[in-house]
Amino acid sequence: MEDTRKESIKPLVQAWIQERVQSLREQVLSTWDEGMGQFRPDEALLQSILDAAGPAAVEDPFLDAPMDTEHDLGGALDLIEAALSQGEVLKNLLEGLQPFVERSALFVVKQNTATLYAHRGFESDQPRLGALVVPPAELSGLIQGQLSSANRPGEAYLALLGVLSRFEASDARILPLRLRRKPVALLLVDSGIRQVIDHPHHVRALAHAAEAALSFQAGQKEEERVTIPSPREVTPSMPTQQLPDPVSSENAIPALDPKIRANAERSARVLVGDIELYFPAKVAQGKTHKNLYALLRDEMERSRASFVERYGAEVEDRYCIFHSTLIQQLCDGDPTLLGTVPWSTKP
Repeated sequence: MEDTRKESIKPLVQAWIQERVQSLREQVLSTWDEGMGQFRPDEALLQSILDAAGPAAVEDPFLDAPMDTEHDLGGALDLIEAALSQGEVLKNLLEGLQPFVERSALFVVKQNTATLYAHRGFESDQPRLGALVVPPAELSGLIQGQLSSANRPGEAYLALLGVLSRFEASDARILPLRLRRKPVALLLVDSGIRQVIDHPHHVRALAHAAEAALSFQAGQKEEERVTIPSPREVTPSMPTQQLPDPVSSENAIPALDPKIRANAERSARVLVGDIELYFPAKVAQGKTHKNLYALLRDEMERSRASFVERYGAEVEDRYCIFHSTLIQQLCDGDPTLLGTVPWSTKP
């Protein structure tokens, strides 16, 4: 009986509480509105702000953001054109892209597979240089030249992203870089934490510039396969006037013809650049353990043999052009990273 009475009283109490809460809420809101009215600026305050700010600046349509991007685009194109090897073309492409995209990566295409070559903007602990990507159908179409690009985060993007990051962006582009109409590399860019890629046309322009630079480097490589006269057959144009060294003049190495040296140095850069381009994982490992020659013995020996075939063993034995290029370009100037090599190390 008592429980029944409690149940009949409970709704009356709840109704009374709700009515009082609603009344209190209305009073609070009314007081809040009245108080907020005091924060509305009057004319005197607005005039003081205008006087302190001074005259409004006149916008110049020639000094807006697109001009900055055009400047960055020009610098990126100069960087790509200045590359001295195919590997340097790809690295400079990534550097030039940094003002326009959040994240970028390059994959080398070889035997219908894609291998991670270099990247910018991705987490430092996730990307695995030299990692091989198993291509799904869309990626195979790009690798085989059947597709000109991929302009959305589809299966090709996810396959490449798998060796780069766990974070998927909302916008992405994949552009093949072609040499003689055959894709030799894939450029991946995405928007990172942004919603879209802000400058997709700049990205495409730089990719085309990189293609042209790769073709130029390949053309130079073909030209250098033409037989070059031995240094002994070249007549020096003008003897260099030098004071003879009274101590070591009889052991001095004669100067190499400037044209031959220039061609030889360019060939060495291309040959070493190919090693760097196609074996990034071994290069990274060799630098870490200071045993580049041990890991890349076959590749280095083939490249050196190609150099010697073009310019002669005497040129390399005397001037160590190929060896010096390995140290400067592949070892970042540190000969200890190369390890022990069986070649001459004369200056």
